[in-house]
Amino acid sequence: MKTGISIYFSNGMEKNERLIKKAVKNGVKYAFTSLHIPEETGVDYRSDIQRLLAMCKEGQLNLIVDVGPETLEKLGTNSISDLKELGITHVRLDYGFDAKETVQISRDFYVVFNASTIMEEELLEWKKYGADFTRFAACHNFYPKEFTALSLKRTKEMNQRLQYLGFTTMAFVPGNLELRGPLFEGLPTVEEHRKRKDQVLLNMLELYYEGLCDVVLIGDVDVEEKDWKDIKCLSQDYVELKADILPSYEFVRDIIHHDRPDSSESVIRSQESRHYKKEIMPDEENQAQIRKQGSICISNKSYLRYMGELEIARIDLPGEDRVNIIGQVHDAHMKYLPYIQKGLGVKLV
Repeated sequence: MKTGISIYFSNGMEKNERLIKKAVKNGVKYAFTSLHIPEETGVDYRSDIQRLLAMCKEGQLNLIVDVGPETLEKLGTNSISDLKELGITHVRLDYGFDAKETVQISRDFYVVFNASTIMEEELLEWKKYGADFTRFAACHNFYPKEFTALSLKRTKEMNQRLQYLGFTTMAFVPGNLELRGPLFEGLPTVEEHRKRKDQVLLNMLELYYEGLCDVVLIGDVDVEEKDWKDIKCLSQDYVELKADILPSYEFVRDIIHHDRPDSSESVIRSQESRHYKKEIMPDEENQAQIRKQGSICISNKSYLRYMGELEIARIDLPGEDRVNIIGQVHDAHMKYLPYIQKGLGVKLV
């Protein structure tokens, strides 16, 4: 999964530099910042953004800059094209640019438009002026004010259409360690996530799989250390699940198990596990009438060529004497099971 952070100049460069270093260390590939937030005053934009861009370039972060017509004045430039000299490659246009100007800008930059408010007529206008949609991406708003954000259903509906047209889709989840002012109530794209600030991993998985977002960014200033660890795993396309494992089967912990691309609705199937060079004998002691949701199982010798295949039950399943139950996912991590699909990996910890 592609992940991102948000950077605000009013936080000061020292804090932003620490955040960028932390993001790069944890595999983040995108950073969003705005150059037209009304309450940001006393900021030396031209000097600060040059330092910021240098750090992002060094860390291979794609910097998405949210710009308006007043941006040029703040940066001391004469035209949008002059922003190229500062190293800006992605610009998010919120207002003040007509279709012809937008298409012209897309020849110099990747244009990241407002996915939450874009109208069909605007897309048709861009097309009329010769837009190359590979130079465009769609980023949803975040919503500081309570009850104003989108539903997950609405986000998915918009993203289905945008992905069909070939756009990359992006959206935000709230942070939890340090919230962005002036309201300090979280910066989500989806309203439900505002109440779940402590569930960063769940919110990101939900936006990616159910909301159909290609890139998921943190809207607020920072998240807890445990969340950074989860972001690092997500950036490497796997999730860590806490689980109890029988001592004789501890060998399954040292592998990232990737679910098959043709995901089952009943079980997570490890693509790697059938390569075990172990003979798995039937184990009557660890066979049950029911394989409970979250049961970690391994196919024994009686399953012939499937011997060694590790599965995690997404739902309660009937018992099977060709399968040994070797462990159980912790209750607190069961909520992630529906999202481990289509090649996403899982590491049992």
